[in-house]
Amino acid sequence: MEPQRAPALRRLLPPLLLLLLSLPPRARAKYVRGNLSSKEDWVFLTRFCFLSDYGRLDFRFRYPELLARNICGLQAKCCQNILLYFDDPSQWPAVYKAGDKDCLAKESVIRPENNQVINLTTQYAWSGCQVVSEEGTRYLSCSSGRSFRSVRERWWYIALSKCGGDGLQLEYEMVLTNGKSFWTRHFSADEFGILETDVTFLLIFILIFFLSCYFGYLLKGRQLLHTTYKMFMAAAGVEVLSLLFFCIYWGQYATDGIGNESVKILAKLLFSSSFLIFLLMLILLGKGFTVTRGRISHAGSVKLSVYMTLYTLTHVVLLIYEAEFFDPGQVLYTYESPAGYGLIGLQVAAYVWFCYAVLVSLRHFPEKQPFYVPFFAAYTLWFFAVPVMALIANFGIPKWAREKIVNGIQLGIHLYAHGVFLILPFLFCIPTAFPTILDLSTLPLPPPTFCHHRPLFRKKQLGWHRVKLFFFFF
Repeated sequence: MEPQRAPALRRLLPPLLLLLLSLPPRARAKYVRGNLSSKEDWVFLTRFCFLSDYGRLDFRFRYPELLARNICGLQAKCCQNILLYFDDPSQWPAVYKAGDKDCLAKESVIRPENNQVINLTTQYAWSGCQVVSEEGTRYLSCSSGRSFRSVRERWWYIALSKCGGDGLQLEYEMVLTNGKSFWTRHFSADEFGILETDVTFLLIFILIFFLSCYFGYLLKGRQLLHTTYKMFMAAAGVEVLSLLFFCIYWGQYATDGIGNESVKILAKLLFSSSFLIFLLMLILLGKGFTVTRGRISHAGSVKLSVYMTLYTLTHVVLLIYEAEFFDPGQVLYTYESPAGYGLIGLQVAAYVWFCYAVLVSLRHFPEKQPFYVPFFAAYTLWFFAVPVMALIANFGIPKWAREKIVNGIQLGIHLYAHGVFLILPFLFCIPTAFPTILDLSTLPLPPPTFCHHRPLFRKKQLGWHRVKLFFFFF
C-alpha cells in the first residue's frame, strides 16, 4: 500500500488555516496610521530601514491642545516629542526594554545635532504644527517631513515621549519611503530586491512545473507515473502558487505601502506545504519506495504520519508565534523563536532518518548504489542547508540586509532541491555510466524482508527513447 496520510492532520488543517488568516496584521513601517492612548510617558511606534540620502519620513500628528498646556495655561515648550533612534548600540539597543532607564534617560541618548527630536509644538518651526478647531475642540495638527542621511543603510526606530506628563494621546499617520522608484519607494532597505527575486524564481519554477508535467505525461503513457513523482509534481505546483501569492503581496505593497497580510500568510503556508511534500518524498525514496519496493509497511506509514503531523503543527506554531509574539521593536528572523529551533531539530531528525533509510536500502539492494550514492550526496547538502542558513541569518548577516539576503538564499535552496530532482535522472539515461539503473527487474513488491521477487515491469517496457527514460528507475 502507499504511505497513509494522517487523518487527524486533514481535520486540523482547515481550522488552522482559518486561524492563521484571521490573525491581525502586524503594523509594518511604510504607511502607518493609528490612534495612540497610553498612560506611559515613552512609547515605541514603528521602525524602518532607510536608504542613505533617499530615505524620507512624511508625517501628520494630531492631539488635543489641552495636552500641550501646562497648569498655568501657557503653551509648554516640551510636550509630546517624536524621537528618532538609529541602530547604533548606544542608541536604540541601549533604551528599548531597558527597565533601569526612565523617560528622561531614554531621551538623553538622542543627539540633538542630528535632528533626532521633533517637538510637536507651534514653537518648533520644523514640526509644522498649527492650532485647528474641530467640533469645538482645539487640536495641535503637525504635518511635515524629515530626510535621513547616514554612511550606510540603517534601521531607524520612531518613538513618542512626554516625560513627566500624564500619559500620551496622539493620532498619527506616517509615510516612510526610500526614493521614488516603484521597486524601492515603500520598501524598507532590507527588503530591496525581494519583489524582483520572487518574480524571477516564479518564472523558473513555472518552467520546472511544466517540465515535470510533461515528463509525468510521458510516464503516464507507459503506466510508470509513480507516487513519488506525483509528489514531486505537487511540490513544484504548490511552490508556484506560493511564489505567485508572494508576488501579489509584494506587488500590492509596492503600490500602496500596506499590502494584504492574509495573502502573505497564505503564501507562507503554501511555501511550507511545498517543503513538507518534498521532504516526505525524499524520506520515502530513501526507504526505497518505488525504487526497491512498491509498498511501505504499516509501522513505517504510522511513523511517517506522526512525524509529518508534528512537522506541520510546528510550522503552524511558528507562523502563529511570528505573527503574535515577535516584538516589532526588534529586527527578528523567523527562526529566532522556540518554534524555529524546534523546526531545525526536526530537520536534523529527518536527516538522521533519511540516512538510516538509505543505508538499509543499500544494504539489501547494493545494485542500486549508482542511484543512491549521488542521490544521498545531493540531498545531504539540502538537509543541512536550512539549519546552516538559520545560523548564518541569526549571527552572520547584518540586520539591515538580512531579509532580502535570506529570501534569496531560501528560494535558492528550494530551486536546488527541485532542480536536482529534475536533472538527476538524466544521468541515469547513460547506460555506460549507470548500466544497472536501466534494469527494472529488481523492483519487487516488498515482503517483510528485502527478498527479491518477480519484477513489477517487463523488460520490454524499456525499449523507448532515452529522453523518455526520465524517472524510469522509480
